[in-house]
Amino acid sequence: MARQIPLDKLRNIGIIAHIDAGKTTTTERILFYTGKTYKIGEVHDGNAVMDWMPQEQERGITITAAATTCRWKDCFINIIDTPGHVDFTVEVERSLKVLDGAVVVFCGVGGVEPQSETVWRQAERYHVPRIAYINKMDRTGSSMREVIKQIHDKLGANAAAIQFNYGQEENFKGILDLIEKKTVIYKDDLGKEQEVVPGWPDELKAEAERLRSEMLERLSEADDGIMEKYLGGQEIGAEEIKKAVRKGVIENKFVPVLCGTSFKNKGVQLLLNAVCDYLPSPLDLPPIKGTKPDSGDFEEIKTEDDAPLTALCFKIATDPFVGKLNYTRVYAGTLTSGTYIYNAARRVKERVTKLLKMHSNRQEIIEAAYAGDIVAVVGLKDTKTGDTLCNENNQILLEAMKFPEPVLSQSIEPKTKSDQERLGMSLHKLSEEDPTFRITYNQETGQTLMSGMGQLHLEIITDRLLREFNVDVQVGVPQVAYRETVRQKANVTGKFIQQSGGRGQYGHVVIDVEPQEAPGLGVTFENKIKGGAIPQEYIPAVKQGIFETAKSGILAGYPVTDIKVTLVDGSYHDVDSSEMSFKMAASIGLKEGLAKAKSFLLEPIMDLEATTPEEFMGAVIGDLSSRRAKIISITPRSNVRAIRAHVPLSEVFNYATVLRSLTQGRASYTMEPSFYAEVPSHISEKIVAGISSRKGA
Repeated sequence: MARQIPLDKLRNIGIIAHIDAGKTTTTERILFYTGKTYKIGEVHDGNAVMDWMPQEQERGITITAAATTCRWKDCFINIIDTPGHVDFTVEVERSLKVLDGAVVVFCGVGGVEPQSETVWRQAERYHVPRIAYINKMDRTGSSMREVIKQIHDKLGANAAAIQFNYGQEENFKGILDLIEKKTVIYKDDLGKEQEVVPGWPDELKAEAERLRSEMLERLSEADDGIMEKYLGGQEIGAEEIKKAVRKGVIENKFVPVLCGTSFKNKGVQLLLNAVCDYLPSPLDLPPIKGTKPDSGDFEEIKTEDDAPLTALCFKIATDPFVGKLNYTRVYAGTLTSGTYIYNAARRVKERVTKLLKMHSNRQEIIEAAYAGDIVAVVGLKDTKTGDTLCNENNQILLEAMKFPEPVLSQSIEPKTKSDQERLGMSLHKLSEEDPTFRITYNQETGQTLMSGMGQLHLEIITDRLLREFNVDVQVGVPQVAYRETVRQKANVTGKFIQQSGGRGQYGHVVIDVEPQEAPGLGVTFENKIKGGAIPQEYIPAVKQGIFETAKSGILAGYPVTDIKVTLVDGSYHDVDSSEMSFKMAASIGLKEGLAKAKSFLLEPIMDLEATTPEEFMGAVIGDLSSRRAKIISITPRSNVRAIRAHVPLSEVFNYATVLRSLTQGRASYTMEPSFYAEVPSHISEKIVAGISSRKGA
């Protein structure tokens, strides 16, 4: 069976944005205009095609990234609609890893909001080409000029308008095309009847000329040919500009800015044109690199159907009818139903029983997937998120994905004995799906702890346990996921020696414990043993002892992070030494090292933005200050003020209720994990004392 979609006509795109900027509404309009649906689904009515989970329909938010395929003109577009809420940031992270381009949606009133910055940085990290779409141009207080200014100032992007709004706020009636010098006027509520008028309205001519000149100036920074003509005062044709915009987008040197109002059905068709015209096909991007597992050599992977298979599993979902779905991006080669493939990360063979093309939660069975395709694979038993799939005789490893650490934990237990077994199985399935959701068992308290990215994340997990797995649970109060690290370097000795008749135990290590050079590196281990002071076969046991002890630290049972442990010396006994004795010696050494290197607790600090009417600003700032917040900025935004602050997570549980009562329900806020910082000593003492008293009890 041969490929049916030409590679150069394929677009793999994501729709990313801050919560409530209109991602799902925009996707619903795209499905309607491309003929994929015949009725427009609305988020607020709970009937959006892409928000198919009951929790999404009830709350009016996107929780899981949904994939679909549609056709516009001669292009086939694979779209992934991602969540905006920071608790589900993993969905954005793994989607961007496998996408070729992205549409970043901004609210015409809110502009560049905190989560807009987060998704932009994620896209930067994966070098994803972007176009910007300013939505909600019909809203009071919307301003395209202001949002573009924020894109320049806050995101540092070389962006320029290629469109401008005709009419402001509720009088928004069309779009000025700055490239082709024409005006599109919408005649009906569904946005299907359009009148295209050459030139621009008289009252907007001067502004349009200024914006066009600004666009060419910014574009000349990304294209030498345009720069030459622009500086020489020569006329530049529409086709030449389009070609330069496409080149600038693909090289990540230019971001074209479009506008519209998805809810009022204006601007979406022009956005689809821009996706086809400016975002790359898999052929337009540089080949991705992989590593040969045995030699460690790098290899470029060409996007060709007859190349050796290279694919990446970027997401796992559970389907009630077919079981586990592994969402997979095929980078090279052909993936065929009913064949065996090799998981290079786990070193196991897997059988592909079925291949599915996804349309939200609906499925279409296909026989084969080709280079550039995004499909769901059924039948893979051991494959996890981030694993590389390839041919056994041509193994390759793609760079694995990195996921943020959970910041919040809650104890969880089944309500009845009969739920006990099902709970363990269900939690395992959910943690397989979501790498930011972790399950741990606390030996000392006998509790099962679930950890995630925030209260909403854990609420949704609890809700899913009941609805999807029929497991009723009780959850404890949320607990902050503190971390432990060290202040200075320490050299310590760890000895485990036991002699009680017969064979004894002898393990002796000398280690250095020190802070990492930069935060976020976790715990690393280095072996600097020279001359066989400790035989090579015992080194893995030393490493295991270090990592196991680092899971609970010495202060309050929280994991240790950002430390470097170096094994520098030690000794062994011909008869009494064993892996067990060296593991114990390493554990004793690390505990002593943490104490000597003056370990202390870290807490997650949230980047919080509260948007409030001006008359409540003093009350909101006063309340934040009482929560140990550090105010970063106060920005005027149409008729409200946006207060941005760094505040410890432990201080903002149930902040929504407090903010509502302070502002008569007129303020709103968003927050996301930003970094870890040292816990003040008086609070640290209370945390340690609280843990000690719980152990005593």
